[in-house]
Amino acid sequence: MQSSNHRLRDMEQHHPLLSAGADVETGSLAAGVMVGGPHAGHTAGNRTLWFIQDSCGMVCATMTWFLVLYAEFVVNFVMLLPAKNFWYSLLNGATFNSLAVLALASHLRTMLTDPGAVPKGNATKEYMESLQLKPGEVIYKCPKCCSIKPERAHHCSICKRCIRKMDHHCPWVNNCVGEKNQRFFVLFTMYIALISAHALGLSGMHFFTCIKVQWNECSDFSPGVSVLLLIFLCLEAILFLTFTAVMFGTQIHSICNDETEIERLKNEKPTWERRVRWDGMKAVCGGPPSVLWCNPFTGLRLRRLLLLTYGRRGGSEFSV
Repeated sequence: MQSSNHRLRDMEQHHPLLSAGADVETGSLAAGVMVGGPHAGHTAGNRTLWFIQDSCGMVCATMTWFLVLYAEFVVNFVMLLPAKNFWYSLLNGATFNSLAVLALASHLRTMLTDPGAVPKGNATKEYMESLQLKPGEVIYKCPKCCSIKPERAHHCSICKRCIRKMDHHCPWVNNCVGEKNQRFFVLFTMYIALISAHALGLSGMHFFTCIKVQWNECSDFSPGVSVLLLIFLCLEAILFLTFTAVMFGTQIHSICNDETEIERLKNEKPTWERRVRWDGMKAVCGGPPSVLWCNPFTGLRLRRLLLLTYGRRGGSEFSV
């Protein structure tokens, strides 16, 4: 029988035996959680509001909200409200504002959802002995956060945690994209791409309309101000549409191939049973195809959110 110290040395050199698919809230070994133990993490009785206190990420997330709200201002007050056609303004306003709300809600869910963090510091001698490993059996330990590392988990230097099925760290959402929030990130990129395309179409229609008549008649702002606002909106929309459309495509490709971006870049050979195409989509989005796939509010509990909002602040997260 190997000693516990020997096992700890082995863990840093071998692939993991623990599964990444188990739920951390049930106290599974995959997430390194002991129910009732001293190293329990995000358990059902100790929920936390996830928030990464990274200055770059917070600036980028704030910029994202500012740019979306700027687009709403230009679309509503420069183009739609001064328009003479009531139904044109009503239908386009309802569509654009609804998509913008869904985009911002998806952004919040991506940023404030635990992406699948493995609890810190659970690779202790006592916990190793509780696993009752067989002779020669090894698991993987992360030397940076001293946690037992599930299969397909990678350490994020910004979150300072190991993240299950980590795809990448995105500063625009100030969070990692992982097992538990990938669906919201996909929705965020999709809705941003849609409102960008919609804004470009409305800008083109507005330019075409105002060229045929006097600029003063199609906007409450002066011609110079209107043109500057529209030009900046078009540049923003082209940039966001290109970026989010590419990200949306790569995310769908990764989900359908059950391969994260890190695994693809490292050319890691799969040691897990792949769930491809629709099986992968159902695993990420939850359940069979449904309109609920496009709803970022699914699973959001107002009472829980209010409890977390008034929780105490601790470490790199706000916790209760």
